[in-house]
Amino acid sequence: MCYKFPMKRLAIHNPFNAPVYHEETVTSTMDISRALAAKGEPHGTVIAADFQEAGRGRVRERPWDMDRRTSLPFTILLRYPRIESIPVALTLRTGLAVALAIEDFVPALAGVAPDTGAVLVKWSNDIMIRTPADSTAQTAGAAQTAPKPQTAQKAAGILTEAHGGGTVFIGIGINVAQKEFPAFLRDKATSISLASGIDIAPEARFALLEKILARLYSELETATDWRNRLEERLYKKGEQVCFTEGAAGSDRIVEGRLAGIGAGGELLIVPQGESEPRAFITGELRVY
Repeated sequence: MCYKFPMKRLAIHNPFNAPVYHEETVTSTMDISRALAAKGEPHGTVIAADFQEAGRGRVRERPWDMDRRTSLPFTILLRYPRIESIPVALTLRTGLAVALAIEDFVPALAGVAPDTGAVLVKWSNDIMIRTPADSTAQTAGAAQTAPKPQTAQKAAGILTEAHGGGTVFIGIGINVAQKEFPAFLRDKATSISLASGIDIAPEARFALLEKILARLYSELETATDWRNRLEERLYKKGEQVCFTEGAAGSDRIVEGRLAGIGAGGELLIVPQGESEPRAFITGELRVY
């Protein structure tokens, strides 16, 4: 697929003071972002699309399927002077920004649960949305029981790739306006529209993009205490979890209580039979 430069620009505010480009169909926004980087586009440049033909997730064998104009796929190019300058826990902090922006976009989701709202960050790169039924407090007079395990469905994914020192590409895909999913995904995936019960017009995707850029700029440039704020909406925090340690396909299973996030973005788990958390930097939190 050939692309013409310069590309069409979206008329939305980008606090990174860089262009926001848009294409109807792309192989993937990550591919186009790399081409834009090679042409010298600045820190904060964004490429969004209506549809991508070869989107993928953290694991290459898992493609990210999407419907045209109901999803929001985009990649933001970030440039830092050296690899040491890349913000720590960049993917998780991006997830925090996306979660907050979704609640900005649909304020009803922010009020679903006390303090944290309905939008959660699943380590290390997914955004989950829980429904009101999953988030309501126990009714008065009911027997006191252990907290109900969080159930939520995936609404967005983040893929971060570094190239050549301090150049970083953050690819984000969000289910925005879908009303249904294939049978094999219905228990696993949701959209902002489905989770909130609100019809969302296709054009509104770019208002969401504008809110994400505002939140991301704040989280990377001015906000503090990201770790505590992230832990407030960390999926499965305090619950018993099953974690696959290492690269995809690993058979190293860790079961225990999800304790939180380390200073560098590590996942902290207290394994069964142990009293202190262990830190994990690669692996996958299993969801059943």
